[in-house]
Amino acid sequence: MALILNIETSTSVCSVSLGKDGELIAYKENKEGMNHATHLTVFIDSILKENQLKPDDLDAVAVSMGPGSYTGLRIGVSTAKGLCYGSNLPLIAVSTLQTMTAPLLKNEAILSQLGDPEASIFCPMIDARRMEVYTAFYSIKNEILREISAEIIDEESFVSDLKKNEIVFFGDGSAKCQSTLQSGNAIFIDDITPTASGMVKLSEAKFKGSEFVDVAYFEPFYLKDFVATTPKKNIF
Repeated sequence: MALILNIETSTSVCSVSLGKDGELIAYKENKEGMNHATHLTVFIDSILKENQLKPDDLDAVAVSMGPGSYTGLRIGVSTAKGLCYGSNLPLIAVSTLQTMTAPLLKNEAILSQLGDPEASIFCPMIDARRMEVYTAFYSIKNEILREISAEIIDEESFVSDLKKNEIVFFGDGSAKCQSTLQSGNAIFIDDITPTASGMVKLSEAKFKGSEFVDVAYFEPFYLKDFVATTPKKNIF
């Protein structure tokens, strides 16, 4: 039973939620692009003030651990660490892909499209540029069936899996794959992004199990090394 602040900054959506005993009690988000450094601390301050709370009143801080945007993850994790250091709070790390999947598993409109939801595979996809995505397989119980990986999508991707099971593809990486993954068992769901509201029950479960990470040494799960690029044209 805990009061947990949840932070999600792994994609273009910046969001913060407050969960109490596994239930959402406050939420703020911004979908205007990679402006996380501008919005994140404002959202945190607003949620705490609107609920007459101080950071010391929290039981823990949870952060989306990745994979996702290198810069976005750095902003989220560094902010979460600052809160934990300042108020001596434990830090919880939640898988970004699992956070995306959680809300779908209770969505009757989506589940009704499936012949057998219990046997279906849920495949979140985060855009990793070109035809590459960060992805994994999850069950109806949000248990991982295939480990998180960076996949380059082509006509052969998931062919053997699609012959045996319905697969629900979702996330900002799935749209660019829709024309490539041709199968009657491929189901695509639009407008699904990882949000801090999807973290609430996951972070509560980790709190109950004392699944905390080391505030000093925890690093986001980037999956791939950061690569700095140089502009092709000299703008000066």
